Amino acid sequence: MNALRSLPRFVLFACLILPLAAKADTVRVLTIQGAIGPAAADYLLRGFDKAIADKAGLVVIELDTPGGLDTSMRDIIKAILASPVPVAAYVSPRGARAASAGTYILYASHVAAMAPATNLGAATPVELAPGAAPADAKTRKVVQDAAAYIRGLAELRGRNADWAERAVREAVSLPASEALKRGVIDVIAADLDDLLRQIDGRSIELNGRTVTLHTAHATVERVMPDWRSRLLAVIGDPSIAYILMLVGIYGLIYEFASPGMVLPGVVGGICLLLGLFALQVMPISYAGLALILLGIALMIAEAFVASFGALGLGGVAAFIIGSIMLVDTGQPGYGLPWALIVPVAAASALFSFFVASMALRARRRPVVTGTEELIGAPGEIIEDMEHEGWARVHSEQWRVRSSVPLKRGSPVRVLARHDLILDVEPDKENDHV
Repeated sequence: MNALRSLPRFVLFACLILPLAAKADTVRVLTIQGAIGPAAADYLLRGFDKAIADKAGLVVIELDTPGGLDTSMRDIIKAILASPVPVAAYVSPRGARAASAGTYILYASHVAAMAPATNLGAATPVELAPGAAPADAKTRKVVQDAAAYIRGLAELRGRNADWAERAVREAVSLPASEALKRGVIDVIAADLDDLLRQIDGRSIELNGRTVTLHTAHATVERVMPDWRSRLLAVIGDPSIAYILMLVGIYGLIYEFASPGMVLPGVVGGICLLLGLFALQVMPISYAGLALILLGIALMIAEAFVASFGALGLGGVAAFIIGSIMLVDTGQPGYGLPWALIVPVAAASALFSFFVASMALRARRRPVVTGTEELIGAPGEIIEDMEHEGWARVHSEQWRVRSSVPLKRGSPVRVLARHDLILDVEPDKENDHV
């Protein structure tokens, strides 16, 4: 004890604070590249939950996006605003952008940063042409709501609210250097390490309390999308979901038209469920879905009804219109391109005609088994008979009845069947045999 008292005070102080200084905060890095949709929102929200559970010091969202779905963007922003862990949005790497929904996320984050040669903005809803006057009440509502939303985020974080509103109303954009000058972002950083060095010691407001960031020597942990997020990203693409749904519908149609094939029904059922799962997380138009189903039904009906092409053309038109209306997102990166709709419509028409014609040919094919096939079948009497005896029909011996006497070798034709007895009559056409 006396030896401890004899040590200089600064040595004792250093021994006490070194363990605390050695414990650096953990920084979780989440990456968004491409359109923001359900898959991206699911990945980020689960990343936030994990960071909160592990008591991370900071979450960094590396952004490079053209925008995305409004619903997914708002889910992400709600999670950022409610997060007990600070969130930094970083537009990276060089050449990246945070357009449309990305701009909102940047404004919502506690720290907004950009790499050199990046840009943000163009946050106008895409139904409007940039600079155009609102055309109707619905358009005005969309713009007013978006402008108020981003202004509220800007005021919450103390950033340039006027420019944020211009980004919505006029679709303006800014490079990183101008964004920093105008108070739109907080930091320009060459890379992630530079960002962590610059924001070290920065104080931010976090849910009513002031938090100081300790990031200079933080442990960086990158969280990559797992199989669930990758699967959602693949099937969450509107084009993929559209194709899966159609493959599922046609697989089931083929199975119903040719029962017993099994494989088309199994594959069709799986594809249809995956397609419907993907579509249910998107703002789809049920009127568009109904038109697609109506179009398929009309194209199939063309093979059964002599409409001189009216049903087929109507079905193709309904199918194309429904495909255009199906994914009603109004956001870049989402929607069905004409380059997909037209070939699929043509293939759907050909497939529908093919399946329907196969079913029609199967229906018109002569019956080769059962009672129906015996009616009208030829036979030969194998012994003299008055009104009842035996005959050979299709190489089988049958008990037969006749209204007239018949001799052995006489040709007959089957009129009816009563259990194991056939009613026959002389076959005059083959009587010379």
